[in-house]
Formats: sequence, structure tokens, C-alpha cells
Amino acid sequence: MMDVSAPVTVAHAVLNDIFGYTEFRPGQEEVVQTILGGRNVLAVMPTGAGKSLCFQIPALVQGGVTVVVSPLIALMEDQVAALRLAGVGAESINSSRSYEDNVESWRRVTAGDAPLLYISPERLLTDRMISALGKLPLTLIAIDEAHCISRWGPSFRPEYESLSKLGSLFPSVPIAAFTATADEATRRDIMANLFGGDGKTFVSGFDRPNINLAVEARQDWKSQLLSFVQDHAADCGIVYCLSRKKTEETAAFLSREGFDALPYHAGLSTETRTAHQDRFMTDPGVIIVATIAFGMGIDKPDVRYVFHANLPGNMESYYQELGRAGRDGLPADAMMLYGLDDIRQRRQFIEQDDGDTDHKMREHKRLDSLVAYCEAPTCRRRALLSYFGESKDSCGNCDICLNPPEMEEGTAQAQMVLNTINRTGQRFGAAHIIDILRGANTEKIRSLNHDGLETFGSGTAVDKESWRSIIRQMVATGFLKLDVTGFGGLSITEEGAALVRGDAEFRYRKDLAKPKSSQRKTAPQVTSAISPTDIDLLQALKELRRDLAKERGVPAYVIFQDRALLDMADKKPRNEDEFSGIYGVGKARLRDFSAPFLGVIAEYTQAA
Repeated sequence: MMDVSAPVTVAHAVLNDIFGYTEFRPGQEEVVQTILGGRNVLAVMPTGAGKSLCFQIPALVQGGVTVVVSPLIALMEDQVAALRLAGVGAESINSSRSYEDNVESWRRVTAGDAPLLYISPERLLTDRMISALGKLPLTLIAIDEAHCISRWGPSFRPEYESLSKLGSLFPSVPIAAFTATADEATRRDIMANLFGGDGKTFVSGFDRPNINLAVEARQDWKSQLLSFVQDHAADCGIVYCLSRKKTEETAAFLSREGFDALPYHAGLSTETRTAHQDRFMTDPGVIIVATIAFGMGIDKPDVRYVFHANLPGNMESYYQELGRAGRDGLPADAMMLYGLDDIRQRRQFIEQDDGDTDHKMREHKRLDSLVAYCEAPTCRRRALLSYFGESKDSCGNCDICLNPPEMEEGTAQAQMVLNTINRTGQRFGAAHIIDILRGANTEKIRSLNHDGLETFGSGTAVDKESWRSIIRQMVATGFLKLDVTGFGGLSITEEGAALVRGDAEFRYRKDLAKPKSSQRKTAPQVTSAISPTDIDLLQALKELRRDLAKERGVPAYVIFQDRALLDMADKKPRNEDEFSGIYGVGKARLRDFSAPFLGVIAEYTQAA
């Protein structure tokens, strides 16, 4: 394997000179170093952790051509625009561009003027493109949103599955796959499909501590939604709905209430969807009301909230969707409403799916995990991260930490559950365990002689729905483990064993009704270190950024992220040398944008 110490040193120089950052974010440098060493990589990094830099920097260090496989045209175009503003030659070939434009992009790639080529999986895997790429000095293939390759993942796309051919088509070219959404089963599947298991996996963690997590039982959903968005009146946000009809209804409702709300779903024309997405990406204060057709790869850092008006399909989908908030690291909110109708509809969707019995069973158990999260009696972030195999103390930034619910003593009921699971071999799901506890006369119980167990019929005083909630909360708090990848059996964890011995206790939420949104407590929303008197300067900088973005036909954040503008408002640079120290200012942005921004800052400081 090559000595990568020199390339890694060059990588630091590229990070600073091109992208304007003085140091790597946590997790980035190890991934860059491994790619520069020529190994296949799967990097699972939380949204906002800077996945793109992990393949963009090696592309610039190594030279040659890096092919970036991306699922959405809008994402490709935004990343290419951002790279060009940073002084990097980048091109995309996709169906939204004319034949002549695609030919010109290809000419620039083959001439060596563009080290990064963004392309969709469908366009990449044509015989003509494979043959053409084989004649280029390929140094890396980077696959963004890599969970799409796995049938275990929340957004499986058949065209992505075909990417498994890349290893045999380009055996000497390392592959780097990136995603923010992959549990252990999905990671194993990606590794097997892309690399045949021959690669290194990096998991940088799933926590997004800047996002306040909250769940409410649905009561009057329109009032709950209105109360929430009124707290974010000037912010961009996303509202997710289960159906196209509800998407249209919700967008119309918010518009009547004075908000700039636009619907987005697969039933709208391509032109309408594109126009609505463009407005969301470029204009302030726009709310997109969407089905899951919106969002994958949306790289807008200043989304301040995500509101789920309905229950998502599973924990991975929920994590992926809430992750579209707060990518800039500033405070953001994720609120979800859920009700029994949601659960019933999600169950129906699973049953109507074309998957086999095992697939349906797996999806039901994944939905169980999300419902358990909704009913979590302790820190919600802890329940979310435990699903992905991470542990965390109470976070102080979720509704349960901020508004602790009233708890019921449930140790005796929990011990009944645990004893029944233990006596049946720790291999059955919740439905069968509840049937035993309630003394049900089923063929399965009779055939397995489970009507002879000591716990048979011991839980008749508790109704079936309450038992389901208790078991879901036991999963959420770590006393039970749910086998998502197998047949959904419940097994006892170390914490559960301690509970059986009497060395621990279990308390649960009996009343799952939530306070109205207007009564909820939230974490302090500290948005920046700048003084209140500098707010006018910050607004003037945002207006300048908006004007420059419109001139160039790009989203505002491509010019500068909010963090850069906050840095300007705080430091008030007076010349190019001081401006070069602003967050995200590399050589190209210093050359192209220092004059207008320094002008606004000077005008403000002289008037102050």
C-alpha cells in the first residue's frame, strides 16, 4: 500500500486553500486518508458532517478523474456550482441538460479540465458510458446516498442495485460509498454488494445534537402544526405528509394562514416540482409540504425544522428525513405527530408491498421500533441512537428531557414479560408473548404447550394494547432487544436480566397524551455569538448573498453558508487578509466575493 503521509499533507492544504477550512471535522480525515491509500470505503456519517469533502479532497489530491454517482439532478447541479465557485473544475452529465451541454462537459472531463464528474446511476451504467470511462484515468468512484443500493435500506432504488457491477467493471479503481442512514444490516449489505466485503467501514456516529427531538400524539393536527410553524415564522422548513391529498390540503391551509407554503409530490408535473424545489432552495421563509418524494440529497444547510404530520415508514426513514434540518449545525427542531391511524396505514402499506413474507415481517418490526421511539418513556435521543447501536446519556434537547412525563411503576408487569420470553426460548414476537400473558386459546399456544407455562394467563388484568405499549417501551429503554433482521423475536438484554433478578426497576408511560404544542418547552435557541446590534449587518449580508446567488442562478448557501455570514458579522473583516480568515473562504471565494462583502461591512461599521 502506498505511503499516504505526503498526500494527506496535501489534503490539508486543499482543505484550507480551496475550501477555506482550517481543520477537518470529526471523522473526515480518517476517511480521506483511507481513500488516498487506495482502499474501498463505506463511510456512515451524520448529515452535516461533511461527507462530500471526503471524496472531493482525494479527487483534487490524486488528480485523474473521480466519478461521483448521485441520485438527484438538483443535488448534482448544486454541488457542481459550489465546486466551481471554489475554483474547482467540476461537471455533471444528466438528462436535464441539453445534448450540446453534456457533450461540452464530457469534452472538459476528457481534456483534464474537470477532475470531478457527477452522473446518475442510470447514465453511468450504459454500455457507451462504461466504455468511455474505461479510457479515462479514473482514480475514484464515489457513491452518494449509498443506502439506496441496499434492499434493507429506507430508500432502495433498483437502478442503484446495478452499481454492484462497478467492482468487476473497474477492478483497479477504489470505490467510496457514503450515507447518513444505514443500520448494521444495511451496512453489511452495502459492503457485500459494492466491495464483496473487501473494504473498510467508518461509522462516525448518528447523533445530531443541535436538533431538538419531539413527538406528540395527534389531537387537532392543524392546530398543532400551526402552533409549531408560528414559532418558526421566518424560517425555511419541511412538512412531511403521508399522502398527496394531505400534502395539497396542508400547503393550502398554511398558505391561508399567511405562510409561503408549496406542495411537492410525485403527482405534480416535473416543471412544477422543479419550480417549487428551486424556490425552497433560493428564497427565504419557504415551507415545502411534501411526501417522501422530496428530500433525498437536498443539501440546504439552513432548514430550521422538519415537521412530520404523519408517522414515517420506519426508524431509518425518520432519521433520514429529520436529518434535513440543521445541517449548518445551528439549532433546529424535529417534530412528529402520530396516531393509531398512522400505524394502521403503515401496516397496510407493508402488506400491500410486493416483498416476500420475510421482507414484510422485517418491515413490521422496523415499524415497531419507530412506534417504540414514539412511546419512549426516557430520553428520546437515547432511544433513537440505540436503534443504530449507539449509547448516550440523557441529552437535554428532546421533549422528554425538557418535559418529563408522569411515569407508572411497571416492574411487576415487565418481569412477567421477561419471564414469559425466557420460558419460551427468547425467539417469539410480542403478539405471541401477549397471547400467553392474556391466556389466549390459540392453536400456536396449544401446539407448543405454552398454556402450561407458569405465566400463562397471569396478565389478564392488562388489556392487549397496554401490553403492546409496555413491550414497546421495554424495547425503547433497552430491557428487550428486537430482532429486526430475523423473525422479530424478542430477547432479553443485560439490563433485562438485571430486572428479572430484582436489581433494576421499570417505569412506563401509561398516559401517552401529549401537551398542546403551545405548552411545550423547548431548548434555548442560541443562534449565534453576534450581538443584537449586529443583526442589521447580518441581514444586509444575507441580502447581498441572495442578490449574488440570483445573478448566478444558484442557491444562496452555495455563495456562502450562514455560518460564514455569522463569522463576518462577528469579526467584521476590514481587508482581504482578514476576510481570508472567515469560515469557508478559500482562494477563489476570496478573489470573487471579498470586495462586495467587505463593502457592506465597511458601510455598516462607518454608520455604526
